[in-house]
Amino acid sequence: MVRRHRTPASPLPQRQGVDAVRLRLPADPEGRYRTVEDHLTARYGPAAGAARIGEMVREGRFVTADGRPVTPRAPYTPGLYVFFHRDLPMEEPLPFETGVVYRDERIVVADKPPFLATTPRGGHIARTAVAQLRDTLGLPLLQPAHRLDRLTAGLVLFVVRPADRGAYQRLFAERRVRKEYEAVAAHNPALALPRTVRSRIEKERGVLAAYEVPGAEPNAETRVELAVHGGGYGGYRLVPATGRTHQLRVHMNALGLPLLYDPLYPVVAPKAPDDYRRPLQLLAKVLEFTDPLTGAAHRFSSAQRLARWPVPA
Repeated sequence: MVRRHRTPASPLPQRQGVDAVRLRLPADPEGRYRTVEDHLTARYGPAAGAARIGEMVREGRFVTADGRPVTPRAPYTPGLYVFFHRDLPMEEPLPFETGVVYRDERIVVADKPPFLATTPRGGHIARTAVAQLRDTLGLPLLQPAHRLDRLTAGLVLFVVRPADRGAYQRLFAERRVRKEYEAVAAHNPALALPRTVRSRIEKERGVLAAYEVPGAEPNAETRVELAVHGGGYGGYRLVPATGRTHQLRVHMNALGLPLLYDPLYPVVAPKAPDDYRRPLQLLAKVLEFTDPLTGAAHRFSSAQRLARWPVPA
């Protein structure tokens, strides 16, 4: 009989809705680490600075599963769990609010604004949808069932209880959620719409833009419809059957209709501060599914709107 290892709960409370980092010390057959601090410095020093890691150890910022601080001389012990809160970066507050369109004891459906990451990543830690909702709603265990790109606005489904998360994640994995998006791009009267776009999309780690692989087996499918047009621009309804990274942006770009204010397609723009006056014109407008735990039919709609007509220069 194989015994499953039980991961200990964090002894540190959340900070601004952000969980403490959990680290399990790996095996060290070469004996590279004499102390826990040696490993922490090797692991996090290149990013945070070795001096800063030493300061955090002396301040008692690293603790074990029983809440005891890791001391500078604590011997390296493979398998030991260490918890700590990273230094939060200075994050500019957004001029947008995160709305909540539905909440019960199992789920929260949020209306995420553009420029807000769904979960902590890179330089976005506390300024994320999950951290903000945990803090404002008093739901420390809240987790997303899926994600939206940071630049994409609209509906995101969150799960209140960790034990329920798998059931809602399977809805997305098994394509039992109907998602409908709105987008703004140039209008090409010569392009026959509606149409279904199928292709193979790949996204490499560390590369900002995804790309299509010509002639390969499709792994992405999007229904594209023109809803309204005027002044050289069109308002589009996009219904994805799959959920590849940047799928809608890639498919619209492939049609010669890159989304308005898209910094990646067709050309990756130089890195620049966010321009809140020009958000990516992509909105997750509708989320529709049958609740896997109650059988209730849900259909939610975002209250946000894209660019007005005609689109200003």
